[in-house]
Formats: sequence, structure tokens, C-alpha cells
Amino acid sequence: MASYKQLTAKDGRTFFEFNVYRGAGKPRLTERWYPEDNWYGLTQKNKQKAVDRAAEEFERKVMAGEILSKAEQKELDKQRAAEEAKILTLRQYGEKVFMPAKAVTMGENSRSTYQGYLNKRIYPILGETKMPEITPAQISALLLDMQSDGMAHATVIKVYTILSGLFKMAYLGDAIERNPMDKVIRPKPRKEETKSEETKALLPEDVTKLLSALEDEPLKWRAYIHLLIDTGVRRGEACAIQWESVNMKTGAVTISHNLCYTAEKGVFMSTPKNGKTRTVYISQETIALLRQLREEQSEKCISRYVFTQEESSEPIHPTSPTHYFRRLSEKTGIADLHPHLLRHTFASLAITSGADVASVSEVLGHSDKAVTLRMYTHANEESKKKAASIVQEAIKKAASQG
Repeated sequence: MASYKQLTAKDGRTFFEFNVYRGAGKPRLTERWYPEDNWYGLTQKNKQKAVDRAAEEFERKVMAGEILSKAEQKELDKQRAAEEAKILTLRQYGEKVFMPAKAVTMGENSRSTYQGYLNKRIYPILGETKMPEITPAQISALLLDMQSDGMAHATVIKVYTILSGLFKMAYLGDAIERNPMDKVIRPKPRKEETKSEETKALLPEDVTKLLSALEDEPLKWRAYIHLLIDTGVRRGEACAIQWESVNMKTGAVTISHNLCYTAEKGVFMSTPKNGKTRTVYISQETIALLRQLREEQSEKCISRYVFTQEESSEPIHPTSPTHYFRRLSEKTGIADLHPHLLRHTFASLAITSGADVASVSEVLGHSDKAVTLRMYTHANEESKKKAASIVQEAIKKAASQG
């Protein structure tokens, strides 16, 4: 057991100095132990037991390597730092630190997207390079090569965003002494991409054309598309709607789930993107279609979901609408027809028709109305003319009053 001696501190308190001999070549380790407040109320025998227990515990920690000398602790810290440096390639940092942290703060779809970009775009080029050795020039070259290969601007920006997040985390966590992204300029779209950067949306005449083309389509898809046009909900949110969430009298539909799919996890139910439940409203025409759909569905199977797989009570696969829209695009001649286009269309038509941005943002389920503004501030020619005429009328009114 550790040897000890009783001493008195400058403030008059009693303490015991424990001393452990660890063998030749190793310095003795000492520790001060101050008795608890109830010390003076103990019998001499109990005092002796308390000191012995504390001395034994100190010796146990010393022999187990839990307590070290200052020199030994410094050397151990140095060894740990060296070990950590061995795993700090970009790939290893991404796998051991960055992605585990992201998995805690983001949904499965977003996590899967990040992982896909890392595996396909980032790791093959920079993955085996140690984090402290990666330069701004290497990152800029990666982004420029992607642009030169004709990759979409959105893809290049996604890689830029992921790298920015990764290196910021590494810098704040002291894994690197400098952040190379501080000297990497955010990529700009190529000239031919500039116009396409504007969020696309259907014009009212396009919507009319689309709805006319639906007359010969299956009832399920007619109802699905009408609902998307009415509400601007996301593809997976529509797939997850249950009958109990639809009020046929008022047209109110509660959006509380989002049906998702990733290659790693398969099909799974999640919450809406911002994590909040919201209410949207559908037209009388859409209500009528849903009534017909419920009657048709009841003849085949009983399901709690509004949109189901053929001859099944299971909800439709979240990628099914995308495949269907591709076929419908060919039939209607409307280019790039996809579910999200109807989300853009809802927002665009609502805003250009006078709806306030805050309300549109709430209906869309955006966490910040600034997102709505960034995505849907484009206007069609009629909206631009209307804005110009409003200004002109205001000037004329002011002139006449003067």
C-alpha cells in the first residue's frame, strides 16, 4: 500500500501526503489527500480506515497508469497527437469525424447525399491526402475540373459546400491550423448556365395544358398532380399522406410525414424537411378526385394511405412519381417535368398573383422565408409589366397632386 504522512497546510487544514514507489528508474508519485468535513467527528479507528482506503485507491490508480508524472503525461499527449495525425487524411477525417457529426444533425436523405458526393467527387481526388497538406489550389483545381467536365453548377456548388463544412469543422476542432477554404472562391456558373440558374416554373397556360392531358391518366395520378399543384408539397410528403389527415369538408390536409428512400436504408418514413407539421388546402376539384380515389381504393384493398401501390395497401414508392412524370413529360411535350417543378410552380404563381411571401413560405414548409425569396423572386413578363405600371402610376399621381 502507498506510504503516507499526516501534515498541516498553511491554512491549518489537515492533509495526508501519499507516496507510491513504482520501481527502479521511475519517479515516485505523490498526492495530497484532504479528509472530508466529517473527519473530526470520526473515531480514531474510522479515521485510520478512511486514510487507508484513500491510500489504496491512489496506489491502484498509479499502478493502473491512470495517474502519471507531468513528464509522462506530456509524453503520452505527444504520442496521442502522433496517432491522431496518422488518421487525418481527408477520407479518414470524413469517415471518423465529419460524417458521424452530420448524421446527428441532418436527416437520412441529406446524410446520404453528402456521403454520395464524398464517395464520388471528393475522396477519389483528395481522399488520401493528409488534411494539413491540402491547399486552396488543390481544392480550386478540383472544382474547376468538375466545371470543365460539364458538370452542373448545382453539383459543383454542392461539393464546394461540403468541403467548406468539412474544413471548418476540422479547423474549429484544431485538426488543422488553417482553413484552406478561406482562399477558395465560390464557383460561378458558366455563361451557358447563367440563365438556367433561375428557378423554373410552369406558366398558367402550361398548367392548363398539363391538367388537360391528365383526363386519360389513372385516377391516382390525376389526384396526385392536382394535389401538388394546389399545395406545392414535396414529392415524399404527398406519398406519405394518410386519409385521416384529409378533411374532405374544409379541404385542409395535414402534412406531418415524408416518405423517403436511400440506397442504404431503403424506404422509410420521416418528418417533413423542417421537422414541423403544417396544414395546406386543396381545391374542391381535388377533393372530388380524392373522394373518387377512396371509393376506387376500397374496392381493391383497405389502406390508411391516400396514394398506394397497385393492388396493395402499401404507400407508393417515393421515387414512383418521378418515373411517372418522365413519361408524362414525353406525352405532354412539357420539358423537364418532375414533381418539384409543380412545387416551384405553386410558389411562383402564388407570389406573382399577390400572395405574401410569409404565407407561401409557411405553406411550402420552408424553415426561413428567405429561402422562398431566393428561390421564387423571378417573375413572368406580365408580373414585370404590372410592377412597372404601378411605379408609373405612382409617379403620375404624385405629379398631378403637385
